[in-house]
Amino acid sequence: MKFYEYQHDNSGLTMTTTHKQSSQETLRHTTTLAPIPRLVWTLGWMMFLVNLSFIMVYSYIGIYMKSLGVTMAWIGVVEGVAEGCSYLMKLLSGMFSDYLRRRKPVMLVGYTMLVISRVIFSLAASFIPLFGARLVERLGNGIQSTPRDTMVADISPANRIGASYGLKRTLAQSGSLLGAVAGIGAMIWMGGDYQKVFQLAAVPAFIAFLILILFVHEPKKFAHSAVSSEIPLPEQKNRSRMHWSNLPALGSSFWLLMLVAAIFMLSRFSETFLTLHAYNNFGLQSEYAPTIMLIFNAGWCLSSYPVGVLADRMNRYWFLAMGIVFLILADHFLATANSLIWVYVGCFFWGVQYGVTQNIFLSLIAEIVPADLRGTGFGCYYIICAISAYFADHLAGVISEYYGQVSAFSFSGIIATVSLLVLIIVLGYKNNRKKKIL
Repeated sequence: MKFYEYQHDNSGLTMTTTHKQSSQETLRHTTTLAPIPRLVWTLGWMMFLVNLSFIMVYSYIGIYMKSLGVTMAWIGVVEGVAEGCSYLMKLLSGMFSDYLRRRKPVMLVGYTMLVISRVIFSLAASFIPLFGARLVERLGNGIQSTPRDTMVADISPANRIGASYGLKRTLAQSGSLLGAVAGIGAMIWMGGDYQKVFQLAAVPAFIAFLILILFVHEPKKFAHSAVSSEIPLPEQKNRSRMHWSNLPALGSSFWLLMLVAAIFMLSRFSETFLTLHAYNNFGLQSEYAPTIMLIFNAGWCLSSYPVGVLADRMNRYWFLAMGIVFLILADHFLATANSLIWVYVGCFFWGVQYGVTQNIFLSLIAEIVPADLRGTGFGCYYIICAISAYFADHLAGVISEYYGQVSAFSFSGIIATVSLLVLIIVLGYKNNRKKKIL
């Protein structure tokens, strides 16, 4: 004891130095990023294979239906019903997955439907089977996507969720880009036989299904709600159930945002109409139809990462406005195109607006809705998207059938402009209300 008292200054200095070293080591350990879990890579490669398979089919499905004598109006019905059902399944599968406290069984249902849809596509030689295949495919995609995305959030370290989602999206977009190239190669190799190309497209989907069965194991942690899978949020312990009585509590800011979402989604119809525009009006050869999806996905891929980096630092409403402007530009180029080059430019901007707006609405909902009502807020959003998606594609098909596809893109541009004006009015209203409060 006397020794320590006598050596107080030195020992104190030594102890302080040791404490600092310990603090620095702790800081170093806490700032060292944990590796992205292996299961995230597995899920990402599954998405790669599914998207590869999807683009091989989706690039040709509109042209194939046209070759069977299906009118543009009915193509619009097919796309509208399919996309509307996909949005609803994202909501319902998320709620069911949360209820079961399991992700993999719901994913298995979705992946089974994806594989079945590829088989139906490869056998379909008339409108009804094609309609059925497209519906089964979109239902399956909606069912599997929500629990899959939530599983990524569940298994990722808190400081690596953003990186894990970025990896997932990168692999998914890479699959889409390769799927366009593979589709072109398959169509040339098969001598223009659509059904044989669809048969080949079933192979990567089936491999993804096998990976899910053999290599994806149910995580023990359920830290996130599947209803908000596209923007992983911590699961609320005291969440309110989705109920009509909760709708007023979502607030005026939410419903004004939903008004913008409903109008905006009416202007954004299926990419099948982009392919048909190039094929019908600019002589794009059928085997090269996937180049439309290649350009579209390139625009999406190049814009999504920088927007994701900046969106957390800036006002998300301005990014939403920017995305709407890109859609208006896309419609302008597609409606006024006098050569295939300008159609490609329009398709690129169509992809850019997806990259800018893909998660903006969900992020804004998470910000403005009370935490215990997020499930209700996301549910309302998905239902509005489902309704708007149906009418957008249906109207695009009818307008294309009776007035031409140029008119459909002009209509889309007008609706997008209206949504931009409504957004500006909403922002003005919100700013005035803030000033009054202050």
